[in-house]
Amino acid sequence: MPKIINKIIKVLITSDFFLNLGWGLLGPIFAIFIVQNITTGSTAEAAKIAGFASLFYWVTKAIFQIPIGHYLDRNHGEKDDFWFMVTGTFIAGFIPLGYLLSSAPWHIYLLQIIYAFGMSMMVPSWLAIFTRHIDKGKEALEWSAESTFLGLGAGIAGAVGGIMASTLGFRVVFIFVSSFTFLATILLMLIKNDISPKNKETKVTPAVRPVVEL
Repeated sequence: MPKIINKIIKVLITSDFFLNLGWGLLGPIFAIFIVQNITTGSTAEAAKIAGFASLFYWVTKAIFQIPIGHYLDRNHGEKDDFWFMVTGTFIAGFIPLGYLLSSAPWHIYLLQIIYAFGMSMMVPSWLAIFTRHIDKGKEALEWSAESTFLGLGAGIAGAVGGIMASTLGFRVVFIFVSSFTFLATILLMLIKNDISPKNKETKVTPAVRPVVEL
C-alpha cells in the first residue's frame, strides 16, 4: 500500500481486507453447509432457510444501522465510533463458530440477527472514521485502494472457500472465517491512540461501501 496513505486509512483498509477475506470464504458454501448440516439433504428446504437467513440479516441491519449512525453523529469525538467499530467486528467473529454448533433453522436465524447487529455497529462507525481521516486531495486514491483490497479479499476467498470445504471440511472453513474476523478486530486496535476524542471536520462524503455480507 502506498506510503502516501496515512496510518489510520491503511489500518482500516487492511482490517477490511481480512474481514472480507474471511467472510468471503462462506459465499460459495453456505447453502451447501445448510443442506448437509441443517436439512440433512433437502435442497428445497435448504434454499428456503438460506433465503430466510438473508431476510433476517438484512431486515435486522436495516432496523439498527440508521439509529446507531444517528447516535454516533450526536456524540462528540471519535472514541465512541472506534469502540462501536471494534465491538461490532468482534461480535461478528463469533458467528462462524456458532454455525458449527447449529442443528436447527432457528439457530441460523438467531446467528444472522446477532451478526447483523454487529455489522450495524461496525459499518457506520468504520465509514465515519474513514471519512474523517481520508487525506485531502487523495480521496479517489484512498477509496480506490479500499475498493481494490476489498475486491481482492472477496475474490481470493471466493476461489478458495469451495476448495477448502471440499478438502478440509466445513469446520476448518468456519474456523478460518472466525480467525480472520478476530484478526481484523486486532488490527483496528493499532489505531486506538490515533483516534481523536474531539470532533474532526468531515472532509468527504463516501459512497456506499461494498462489503461481503451474507
